[in-house]
Amino acid sequence: MADPDAWASIEAIYRADFVRFARFARAVTGERESALEAVQEGFADALRRADRWRGSGTLEAWIWTCVLNRARKSRPARSPDATLSSNGCAHEPDHDLRARLAALPERQRLVVFLRYFADLGYADIAALLDIEVGTVSATLHAAHAALRAQLREVSA
Repeated sequence: MADPDAWASIEAIYRADFVRFARFARAVTGERESALEAVQEGFADALRRADRWRGSGTLEAWIWTCVLNRARKSRPARSPDATLSSNGCAHEPDHDLRARLAALPERQRLVVFLRYFADLGYADIAALLDIEVGTVSATLHAAHAALRAQLREVSA
């Protein structure tokens, strides 16, 4: 049986950061309902497997991994671009940004969301995605460059 303190910590993270997890899961799944389900299932996985957390990295980063795994499993077959353009968000002010982020390769998109929407540090992102810290930096740099290039195309 898992440590009750770990369960309490997981519950506290859930209550404090549900919205951040849901935004991230939506970036992965492309759908609101799938994202919410992924967050619920990811946290349920974390509770069931709390005794497996080894303490390398933060508990929060480990939970992000649980949510990411569930979001990847529940991702619909269609592309995020199609989802973003067909979900009725065309009149939202940030629709263009969402579409541009959705057009990034998956690793770049995940790193951007984990850094700026989940507010995770490079070490936690590296642990979550099972990549080196330098790869996080390089991936984030590549994502910035791709977004800048897209914005230059729009303003030209």
